[in-house]
Amino acid sequence: MVKKPLKQLADRIMARISDSNRFSPPDGKDQAAVGGGEMIKDSDTAHFVADVIELSKTVPVIVDFWAPWCGPCKQLGPLLEKLVGEAGGLVRLVKVNIDNNQELATQLQIQSIPAVFAFKDGRSIDAFAGAQPESQVRAFMKRLCGDAKTPQEAALELAAATLDGGDATAASAMFGQILERQPADPAATAGLIRCALAAGDAAAAQRIIEGLPKELAAETPVAAALSAAELAELGDGCGDVAALREKVANDENDLQARYDLSLALYGNGRPEEAIDELIELVRRNRQWDDEAARKQLVKIFDALGHQHPLTVAARKRLSTVLFS
Repeated sequence: MVKKPLKQLADRIMARISDSNRFSPPDGKDQAAVGGGEMIKDSDTAHFVADVIELSKTVPVIVDFWAPWCGPCKQLGPLLEKLVGEAGGLVRLVKVNIDNNQELATQLQIQSIPAVFAFKDGRSIDAFAGAQPESQVRAFMKRLCGDAKTPQEAALELAAATLDGGDATAASAMFGQILERQPADPAATAGLIRCALAAGDAAAAQRIIEGLPKELAAETPVAAALSAAELAELGDGCGDVAALREKVANDENDLQARYDLSLALYGNGRPEEAIDELIELVRRNRQWDDEAARKQLVKIFDALGHQHPLTVAARKRLSTVLFS
C-alpha cells in the first residue's frame, strides 16, 4: 500500500500532467488554442506586448514565427506544441504568422523562418532559426526553464522513488498512468519493466519487452531495463546462493561456480556481492569463457546505470585489475 500522503502527492502530480492553466487574451475573449490547450495560442502585432512581453514576466514564453507556406515550420511547429504540452505550464507558446504580421517580423529583424525566440522577464534571452532535432529543442527549453521540473518529470521521480522503496505495485500504477498520457515514454516504459521484475513476474516483463518497438528498445533507460531483465533470467537458473558459496569455498579456482554464484547473487538483489565475485573471476582468469566475467560486468553496469555509485566504483576496480 502507498502511504496516504505519498498517494495524495502522486495524485496531484498526475493530475497536473493533463491540466493547463487558463491562457486568455487581454481583451477577455477566448481564442482557439493550437494543439496543446490553453498553454498555446496565436497572437499578432497588436497583442504581442501583452501576450509575450508582459506574460514573460511571470512565466517563460516561446514565440514561434511561422507561415502557412513554410515547409520546415510544419515540422517544427508540432514539435514545439508537443514539448510545451509536456512541460505542463512551465512555459507558454505563442505562434505568430508573419504573413499577417510583417511589421512585427521587421521590428524583430526576422530574415528566415521558422524563427523561435525565448522571452523571460520581459526580454528575449535565446533564439534559433530553422527546424531543429528534438534533442536541441528540448535543450533550448531546458535553458529557458532552468531547474524547474515538469509534472511528468516529477511523476517519474516519484514513481522511481516508490519502486526503490519496495512498492512495485504502486510504482507500476504510477508508471502506467504516465504512459497513458505519454505513450512510449522511455523512462516510464523502463520503470514498468523494472516493476514487473521487482514483483517477481518475469512473464509480465517479457510481455512488455516483446511488444517494444525497435526504436524504443534502443533508448538508454529501456536498454538498461532490458539488461536487468536478462540478468534476472540468467540468475533464476543458477541455483542456491549458499550451495554455490560452499562450492567456491571448497575450490576457489572453480570459475564456473564463481560465475554462477555472481548470477545468483544478482538475481537475489545483491549486485555489490555479484560484482565482487565477477571482478575476482577476472583477476584469476580474465580470458575465461571468452571474457564472460567482464561481459557480465558490463551488463550489470548497464542495468544499474552508468552514474550509479556501484558502477562508478566497480569500473575503477575493474580497470585496476585489467591494466595491472
